[in-house]
Formats: sequence, structure tokens, C-alpha cells
Amino acid sequence: MRDAAFVSSDDIRAAFSAAMSAMYRAEVPAYGTLMELVAEANASLLTTDKGLRKSLEDTDTLERVSQERHGAIRLGTPAELAMMRRVFAVMGMFPVGYYDLSTAGVPVHATAFRPVGAEALSRNPFRVFTSLLRIDLIADEGLRAEAQRILAERRIFTDNAARLTDLAEKQGGLHREDADRFVAEILETFRWHDRACVSVEMYHRLHQAHRLVADVVSFRGPHINHLTPRTLDIDAVQLGMPAHGILPKAVVEGPPSRHCPILLRQTSFKALDEPVSFKSGEGWTEGSHTARFGEIEQRGIALTPKGRALYDRLLEATRAIVRPAADGSNAAEYVAALSRTFEAFPDTWEGIRAAGLGYFTYSLTERGQKANGIHHDDIDQLVAQGYVRFDPIVYEDFLPVSAAGIFQSNLGDEAGQDFVASPNQQRFETALGASVLDEFEHYAAIEQASIENCLRALRGLQAAE
Repeated sequence: MRDAAFVSSDDIRAAFSAAMSAMYRAEVPAYGTLMELVAEANASLLTTDKGLRKSLEDTDTLERVSQERHGAIRLGTPAELAMMRRVFAVMGMFPVGYYDLSTAGVPVHATAFRPVGAEALSRNPFRVFTSLLRIDLIADEGLRAEAQRILAERRIFTDNAARLTDLAEKQGGLHREDADRFVAEILETFRWHDRACVSVEMYHRLHQAHRLVADVVSFRGPHINHLTPRTLDIDAVQLGMPAHGILPKAVVEGPPSRHCPILLRQTSFKALDEPVSFKSGEGWTEGSHTARFGEIEQRGIALTPKGRALYDRLLEATRAIVRPAADGSNAAEYVAALSRTFEAFPDTWEGIRAAGLGYFTYSLTERGQKANGIHHDDIDQLVAQGYVRFDPIVYEDFLPVSAAGIFQSNLGDEAGQDFVASPNQQRFETALGASVLDEFEHYAAIEQASIENCLRALRGLQAAE
């Protein structure tokens, strides 16, 4: 039986998210500027768009927007990934989705650790996009072996972090003092280290294979490389960044600007070129490394398999017309093509629902709460008759093409190895030590549960007459 004195996993997650945000703000001051910009954009939109504010209030999601963050880390070994899964489980975060970024030339595959229940998400929706290096994709066998040796020698978790994770699993939770210590110890895994664990020569060899390979292998910890606040108006933030001395990437990743947002839109500022010391005999050689950047996201509705297939098809069609250049030289042309192509995707909630493209939650309207004499279970009729309302389910996950686009625009796409798409979810889950949750099944279950709750409530009201 769980001890009532244990700190809830939601509270541990909230404490860790706040600690991570404070640490990253100290390490990357521009992140603080982004936070201020996002707060301004959100406040402005909520003041002018009363319908959006009411929808967020009605679905109890207004408060979560201001505290929402996602981070991203890149791990080097299966052992690191398996331990990270255990750590996040203490925080009530579980692996959702499998992402193969080799499809876009990035040698990693990934999952997202996040809370999955509605209550947990409303308490704190912190999520971490967690990548595992596909070391098997490094073509140079000698370099691959050396990278494996370097990674095998490092320990990214403190002894106390491991001990407290063991304790949480054994006890079923942590008491306050241990929970506070757990947060502090795990934070060390995500901290920036300005001393590499390789020589500058090895760094350049890793860098030549791929910048991300160098970032994963060259340091003694998987420093968090960005922490992303959620905005309700990403276009306003994108336009406002230059006035605050921040140069955004040329193109917002994901779908175009729409009245009814879908999936995920992301933008960022250029990765920082930071001073780093490399091993050199008994001393150190000064150099630099580019890894950490700022990112902002706007989340829309979660799409069904049919909706996602349409999204993927329209994105592919756009990129067949014009593919965004890394230097942003054809940004306007790409955005125009994207907007034209996506005219084929309905831009009303009613249209999206009618076409079966998105997931919604259903709840009784005021009329439905007072209803009697309803003798059918057809949810569409109940909506049409005004007994039931529907609200979009927020997409809580990620898009591999967008993630790769952020990586490439911030880390550069100079010469390096090209990687053939090679998804291997089974291999990833073996390393993880668990299966990942299928996001489509998860959203579908949330939608179906809300429908059943409405029908049950209406039947209950009928029985009371």
C-alpha cells in the first residue's frame, strides 16, 4: 500500500520542471527573454480572443499553458535510456510514441516521456523528448568503436540519483526530504559541462560524422539542449524576437498558421557557440561547441491516423514544390506554398470532426445536463441537438520532421554522413526496457471514454425521471 506521506509524482514532476527552468534560465539568459515574449503573446491573445479563453477555461486547461515546458536530451547508450525511464517514472512520466529521426538525416531514434492522464497533465504537463544515439549508423567502424568505448566509461547519474530511484521503486514513492534530494540529484544529469571528455582531435572526428554525434559522445552528461515554453500565438513570438535581440529561424516548423491549430508548430533561435575545454595531454585546449538553443511551440489538436496521413501527404506535397533552405533564403516561397497546399485541410472544428481527422473530448452542455427523454446513443445526433459539446484534444507529442528541422537549422547541415531511414522500434524498446505507448490508441481511448461518460450521464438522468 502506498504511504500517504509520500510526495505525489505530479508534485515531484512540477518541482523538477521548475528547477530545470531556473537552471536553464541561468545558463542561457535568452531563454528568460523567450519566457517574457511568450507570456506577453499569450496575454495579448487571451485578451482579444474571448472564445479561446472560454474554451481553455471550460476544459480546465488555461492554467497549464503558462507552466507548460518540454525539454530535450540526447543519450548515448541503452543503459542510459533504461535508467532514464526509471527516473522519469518516479515523476509520473512515461514513454509515448516512437520517433525515427534517421528519416531526416539525424542518427537518433527517440520517445517522449510525459504524463498521460488528464489530471496529471492539468497538474503539470512537463515532457522530455529523449533521443538515443544510433551508433550503428556511424559508417566508420573505427570511430564507432571509439565512440562506444568513450560512452561506456561515463556515468551520467550521480550515486545518490541511482540510490533514490531504487528507493522510490522499492517503497512505491518518496517522502518530502528524499523527493527534494531526488530533484536536486537528477538535475545534475541535465547540467551543462564546459569541459569535454575527449580531445579536440576526437571531437572533430565525431563532428565530421555528424554534429549530433559529437554532442552526445564528447561530454560527460546529456546537457539539456533546449527548454520550450508553449505559446498560443507562435507567429506573434516569431515576429517579436528580433526586437528583443534574438534572431529566429527563418521558417516555423510544422503546419501553416490556421484558425484551428493542428498538431505542433515550433520555432527557435540559433544555437549558441559556447566556450569548451578539450583534453590535451595533462592539460586542456580551449575551443567551442554548438548545441543549446531556444525553442517555442504552439500546440493544436491531436490528429487521427486519417488526419495524420493527410497532414503528412500535404507536407510532402509542399516540399515537392519547395524545400526550405537552411539559410532561410526561400522562406517566403516555402510559407506561401505551405499555406496553399494546406487549404485542403479543413479549418473549422466542425469540419475536422466531420471528416474524422482529429480527436475530441465530449461533455454535456447546459441543455444536456437538464435533458430528459433521450432514447438514442448517437453522439453526432446528441451534438446536433445541442445536448453534447466537443472540444479538441491537445496534441501532447512531437513531429520527427519538425524536430529534425530544428536540429538542422540550429546545428548546421554541413558535410557529414547521410543516413538512410532505418526505423527500429523493437531495438529501441529493448534498450528502453519497456514498450512505448501508441499515441493514436491513447487519444482514441480518451475520446471514447468521454463519449461513454456523456451517454452514461444521460442514461442516468433518464432513469431518474
